[in-house]
Amino acid sequence: MKNILVLGGTRFFGRELVELLIENGHNVVIMTRGQSGNPFGDKVEHLIGDRSNKEDLAKLTAGRTFDLVYDNICYSPNDAYQFCEIFNGKIDKLVFTSTLSTYEMDGKEKSEDDFDPYHYHIRFGESTDFTYGEGKRQAEAVFLKYAKFPVVAVRFPIVMGENDYTQRLHFHVERIAAGEPIGFLNMDADMSFIQATEAARFLHWAGMSKVEGPYNATANGKISLSDLIKLIEEATGKSAKISLVGNDEIRSPYAIPSSWYMTNEKATKAGFSFTYLDNWLKPLIKEIASTKG
Repeated sequence: MKNILVLGGTRFFGRELVELLIENGHNVVIMTRGQSGNPFGDKVEHLIGDRSNKEDLAKLTAGRTFDLVYDNICYSPNDAYQFCEIFNGKIDKLVFTSTLSTYEMDGKEKSEDDFDPYHYHIRFGESTDFTYGEGKRQAEAVFLKYAKFPVVAVRFPIVMGENDYTQRLHFHVERIAAGEPIGFLNMDADMSFIQATEAARFLHWAGMSKVEGPYNATANGKISLSDLIKLIEEATGKSAKISLVGNDEIRSPYAIPSSWYMTNEKATKAGFSFTYLDNWLKPLIKEIASTKG
């Protein structure tokens, strides 16, 4: 049994991670701002505070040590550095949720070598000082330079699931079902995805195994946006109305100019077994479509 702190953990794949940790008999502490409540009851200890506030983080964890910490909500180099200042010498490992957005969107399959956080120029700042992708790049670089504990940076593509609070896949299903237009930039662009349950399973594996450094985590396979729309058309029985210009209101959250996908070869060789996108994407779309009437 490990003593584990999860920063975030009450929504989407973070919630599934906590449930998995509980099922495996670990002692789990979560820290959130309290806005989503505590769905785990007395199965976890719930600390309420702002992860981005150094004083909150330091005060709530003062005098405590952890075998493992999961940080799902770090978006800036400042937050990463403050974490290192607080937890150096107090934890045995960190699993940091990073992103496909650390990679350039240039149409080429992305491996971990395409972004090297070990030699990246660090610029300190808050999340508002950077794009989402740059904030995550900077956070990776800071963790891997200043942490005195092993760090795994898990790079996820877009995570899918029925309970996705961002509603990105739902957006497409709802608009196609309602006969409303969707704006895209390139329908031939290929994308990677991972299911929420698998994202949680990978985070669990990354924490319990001996891996360190950057790891891509994505389902096997990729899909073009045109083929994704065909699956939604099939599930809804409606034809999509596609605009290749589109204003912000109708623009797809997947509106990318060129292919953007990653390989999971490194993690597979390290021993993790990924699902196949073709096996779960169509059933997921059908399930979401069924709830939209």
